[in-house]
Amino acid sequence: MPTFVRTDKCDGCKGQDKTACMYICPHDLMRLDKDGSETGWAMKSYNQEPEQCWECYSCVKICPQQAIEARHYADVVPMGASVQPLRGTDSIVWSITFRNGNRKRFKFPIRTTPEGSIDPYGGKPAADINKIGEPGYFTLGGVQKPGDPSELIRK
Repeated sequence: MPTFVRTDKCDGCKGQDKTACMYICPHDLMRLDKDGSETGWAMKSYNQEPEQCWECYSCVKICPQQAIEARHYADVVPMGASVQPLRGTDSIVWSITFRNGNRKRFKFPIRTTPEGSIDPYGGKPAADINKIGEPGYFTLGGVQKPGDPSELIRK
């Protein structure tokens, strides 16, 4: 089910040009209504195409005001229950409230390395085009069959 913004909690990320939910949405669905002409609420975010929502929870997790929620499927979260994340600097806490009022919290660590600090090629040899045809260069030590161009390329 799609996300929706609780206008009583949303502060439009304090009037910045781009809100956190706009930044993180992979489908570019979140918008900021700066003057209230779209939604009737000035400086509030909104989901411009709810039926296109991928339900990835990125906006729900990143919102600093916890103003974005998702309408959950009834088989996962029955009517009257809720699931809400709270992101901290080192962890994310998921609060689950059941219909009977019981609440459970689950805490998970999040990325602790600075953005851009990971070296994906660290400890790996530099690419050498002359070795590309050698068995084992792009395989796991002979586990896979080396490619035969005649089998792979149609002429």
